[in-house]
Amino acid sequence: MLIIDCPWCGPRQETEFGYGGQAHVAYPEDPHALDDAAWAEYLFYRDNPKGIYAERWVHSVGCRRWFNALRDTHTYDIVAIYRMGEPRPDVASPNGPQDSELLQSTVVPGTPGSGASETSPEAGPELQPAATTTTTSTEGTGK
Repeated sequence: MLIIDCPWCGPRQETEFGYGGQAHVAYPEDPHALDDAAWAEYLFYRDNPKGIYAERWVHSVGCRRWFNALRDTHTYDIVAIYRMGEPRPDVASPNGPQDSELLQSTVVPGTPGSGASETSPEAGPELQPAATTTTTSTEGTGK
């Protein structure tokens, strides 16, 4: 079981908390100017890095307060916890690039700087789709 250190209540079991998604997602400056595709990108598209990832959590069974956590998506370890409004700590992931090398905030559609996402220079053959084989079993089907 994952132990999460609430900034107000201290260490508690994961079952006391609710996951709130990616942290630091900026609301669009002019939401009325966004079309359906831009709204869908804002609402549903999130980063998915291997390494440090900023998340929002709520202590729903305890103090009911929201806070941010930096979690290593490779090991599932929480490496830092900080309250809403506090600056994001700069921590290093033992399994990936330095946190300062990662994207610090999500680009919101319809804001300056939004555009095609950059590809990682490390992107190599491991990102190519693997060949799949399908096996069929007739056990338990009565055939």
